[in-house]
Amino acid sequence: MSAKNSIELKKGLKNVYFDKTNISDIDGKNGLLSYCGYDINDLATNSTFEEVCFLLLYKYLPNDSELKIFQNKLNEINQLPKIALDIIYNLKESHPMDVLQSVISTIGSMETKPSNFDTNSTINMGIKLIAYTPMIVAAHQRIRNDQTPIQPKKNFSLAENFLHMLFDKTSEQSESNAIDKDFILHAEHGVNASTFSARVSASTGSDFFSCITAAISALKGPKHGGAAEGVIKMANEIGNESNANTYVEKALNNGERIMGFGHPVYKTTDPRAKHLKTAAKDLAKIKGQPKWFSIIQAVVDTDAMQSRARIGLHPNVDLWAGASYSLLDIPEDLFVPIFCIGRIPGWVAHIIEQSEKKDILRPRLLYSGKNNVKYKKIEDR
Repeated sequence: MSAKNSIELKKGLKNVYFDKTNISDIDGKNGLLSYCGYDINDLATNSTFEEVCFLLLYKYLPNDSELKIFQNKLNEINQLPKIALDIIYNLKESHPMDVLQSVISTIGSMETKPSNFDTNSTINMGIKLIAYTPMIVAAHQRIRNDQTPIQPKKNFSLAENFLHMLFDKTSEQSESNAIDKDFILHAEHGVNASTFSARVSASTGSDFFSCITAAISALKGPKHGGAAEGVIKMANEIGNESNANTYVEKALNNGERIMGFGHPVYKTTDPRAKHLKTAAKDLAKIKGQPKWFSIIQAVVDTDAMQSRARIGLHPNVDLWAGASYSLLDIPEDLFVPIFCIGRIPGWVAHIIEQSEKKDILRPRLLYSGKNNVKYKKIEDR
């Protein structure tokens, strides 16, 4: 047997462990997720996005005074640079993810970069980006609708401010709670495609903002960040909960994927899904708009999906996220940018962790093409 024949391929790098981490732990078999040792159920129920950002950046939960200092740092970053707004105006017709990537790249080009990696500098840049990202998304949404961008309020949380900057009004508690919970649940999730992209860039010694834009490039892909948007498109096509069974059966018979179900890691229920389902259900009840929740629940309840749940295909985090966004009147093309807002602190944590290591991430590909091909001059081909 040749050496090549003895190589075991791990396509998709599934279940390949390339290093240790102290950021998060995923137990796919039992449906468990923790950030820095804290169970996601406790964080989603009791914490805030600001507190979770602090946890991911510093690896411990803050006391009251530490959290206030952290919140003040975020509140002090209350205006985008003029060049960032100029870019948003120039790209007003572009997709929000393209705008987000372009603006963050430009902001990064203006930052003074340390000659060598420095954890404190990276944390400070991360804090700045946690504050900037919702401002960029909201400003673009308003500008493309010929509305004036809204500045954040100093006494508002990140979730409250995001809705305030989108709609120029104070949100209901149930609305800001839903977004805050959504940010918490999207904040970190191991080495998914976007996080791995950030870590690969960090392993080369690239600067912080380049690592972030690498992550955004991966998140833009529909196989990674676009599932929540796909859920609402599916719900629109179904139209009414009574049509769910027919739609699901037809889609499955045609070999199509039912959006919002299954996960490459979890073999049981995604622990994040139940929290977003509760938020969506509460929003639907308070707003008197049960349509989206009812249609999606009807899909879950179909015989076909119940049968697949018994073999490990369960609702994931995207299924109910899309319902919540729609109930908040958020356009579908903002679903992935909202995912990005929540994921920023997780990316920052991974960039720091990878940058503190010396190894460059450099896997191999097993060649399967032709061998010993003789070169012919062009006139002989």
